[in-house]
Amino acid sequence: MTDLPAIAVTDLVKDYGDVRAVDGVGFAVAPGEVVGLLGGNGAGKTTTISMLLGLLLPTSGTIRVLGHDMTNAERFAVLPRMNFASPYVNLPYRLTVFQNLKVYGLLYGIRGIDNRIAELARDLDLEPYLKTPARKLSSGQKTRVTLAKALLNQPEVLLLDEPTASLDPDTGDFVRAYLETYARDSGCAILLASHNMQEVERLCRRIMIMKRGRIHAEGTPADLARRFGRDSLEQVFLDIARAPEEAAS
Repeated sequence: MTDLPAIAVTDLVKDYGDVRAVDGVGFAVAPGEVVGLLGGNGAGKTTTISMLLGLLLPTSGTIRVLGHDMTNAERFAVLPRMNFASPYVNLPYRLTVFQNLKVYGLLYGIRGIDNRIAELARDLDLEPYLKTPARKLSSGQKTRVTLAKALLNQPEVLLLDEPTASLDPDTGDFVRAYLETYARDSGCAILLASHNMQEVERLCRRIMIMKRGRIHAEGTPADLARRFGRDSLEQVFLDIARAPEEAAS
């Protein structure tokens, strides 16, 4: 495993006219590390993730993913080695689960795609739904299909937005265990955005909490609880979210 970070962000800024959505953000994620990115609505998480994916270009700053600059044409060299999952991104409704995964697999250029789909269907308990049109899936089933789509290319960098949204507690626990194992065994770097604080505490060795485009606190769940004199990560999150701007630190 390389000593270089899988994700390296320095002085990242994104302006929309007079509005600064991301303001000087910097962080690194090592191979095999799972890092949480938290923040309320409008904190800058989605904009940050969009820039990491190369969907948005930053106003200034640098982003390197697996050693490649995501702010120029270099990003096309690394995109096949990373992926993204969010249950809030719709799948083509008329296609079955298998057809959806097959289309994405072909787009990713995956060899032996049928075997890869079968493997993920077993792992994520999707076998009964492979012939089901996406429009007929429950929210929890759709969440699992979206995660399967993101794992098709066995990514080295995985960006996750609420990966267990709408899952029942048992299935959510299974998916978290699966992600822990995948990160450990593959060396995949995972950046996790979630409002499920128990999930974040379980999966993430390090957490960053954003507010108004900046990272206001960073550390392990235990370190953050100690620093803020709180019993849980959720209480720390609420303290930062509710604090006046000058008081957050």
